[in-house]
Amino acid sequence: MSLSNEFERLADLHQAGQLTDDEFARAKARLLDGPPSFKPDEAPRRQPQGGGLGHAINGLQRSRDERWLGGVCGGLAQISGLAAWIWRLIFIASIPCHGIGLIAYLILWVLVPEERDEPLRLN
Repeated sequence: MSLSNEFERLADLHQAGQLTDDEFARAKARLLDGPPSFKPDEAPRRQPQGGGLGHAINGLQRSRDERWLGGVCGGLAQISGLAAWIWRLIFIASIPCHGIGLIAYLILWVLVPEERDEPLRLN
């Protein structure tokens, strides 16, 4: 979308009363400044609440509340949005496939850390 289209949209929102004068001025200034630029020697800060597969995998922890054995299905439910009972069915249904469900569950039980009471802080 071009800059002029963005200005038109802002003006329409302002005229419709959805933006106050202050909000309109800040949005217009943000458009004129352009996207934030980074110095070559400084890396952009990472946002902790990002999405995506990498964030989900790094956030995987075995659940303390939703557990039958090791809490693996509860942890998978927290990061995926699927219910824990669906994950349990997936693991059970994949056991006849050369025991892959059982092996995967045991590997996750051993390798995935248990959920902490406090978030891990890096200083």
